[in-house]
Amino acid sequence: MARQVVEFAGLSDRDRKKVPPLPKRVAGDRVELRVRRRDGQDQSLSLPPAAADVVEALLDHLRSGERVAVLTEDQELSPTEASGILGISRPLVVLRMDRGELPFRYVGKHRRASLKDVLALKVRLDAQRGAMEALAEDAQDLQRRYGA
Repeated sequence: MARQVVEFAGLSDRDRKKVPPLPKRVAGDRVELRVRRRDGQDQSLSLPPAAADVVEALLDHLRSGERVAVLTEDQELSPTEASGILGISRPLVVLRMDRGELPFRYVGKHRRASLKDVLALKVRLDAQRGAMEALAEDAQDLQRRYGA
C-alpha cells in the first residue's frame, strides 16, 4: 500500500470556534508550548521566533477553515502530488519533466521531483497565467472599444 506524502489536516467547525487567535507578539515576547500528559504532568518547551511564526500562520489558516499540510523543502513528490500543487494534470507534469522544465529523479521506475523545484515551477506558471490573463483582458478591452 502506497503512503501518501502530502497529507492535509483541518479543524471541524466546533474545534475552529474553540481555538482563539494567538495574541499579537512584540519584540522580546516568548512563545511556549505546553503539553499536559494523561498522568497530569505538564511539559513546556520554548519556541524560537521562526517556529512561533510558523505555528501562528498554521493556526490562522486552520481557524479560517483551510486544510493545511506541512512539507519540507527537500521532500520529493510524485507527478500526481505535483499536479495537485501546480493545478495541472499529471500527464502535463510528466511532459514538463521530460522537457526539462521540472527537474526529477527516478526512484526505481517512479519519477520524483523536489517540492522546492515544484514550487519554483509554480511561480513561473503563475506568472505566465497572469500575463495571459492580462493579454486576454487587453484584447477584450480593444474589442469593446474598437470592435476589432
